[in-house]
Amino acid sequence: MNPVDLFKCLADETRLKSVLLIKQKKELCVCELMAALELSQPKVSRHLAQLKKAGLLSDHRHGQWVFYRLNPDLPGWCRNVLWETLVTNKDYLTVEKMRLDQMDDRPDRSKKSC
Repeated sequence: MNPVDLFKCLADETRLKSVLLIKQKKELCVCELMAALELSQPKVSRHLAQLKKAGLLSDHRHGQWVFYRLNPDLPGWCRNVLWETLVTNKDYLTVEKMRLDQMDDRPDRSKKSC
């Protein structure tokens, strides 16, 4: 991934918040991002598809649910940019993290159901 592609992907607030939430939580499903971002399923899925196509995210299926995480092949400098963004902007995701923490019926990671 080159820097221009990374920053183009992250220039959209929905994609930036999605990636940072996933970075912080290790993996999230669409329903969790819908709750955190207060967005519809089609909108969240469209942004996640763009991030996956760009190589920032990978996914895995469990039944009907798809869980997203950072692409394990993402270069270290990309991971560092995301980490620095998270730790130096602690208030940026405050509301979204609160919504996610208050979400009912969050998936059980051992069962992977949403």
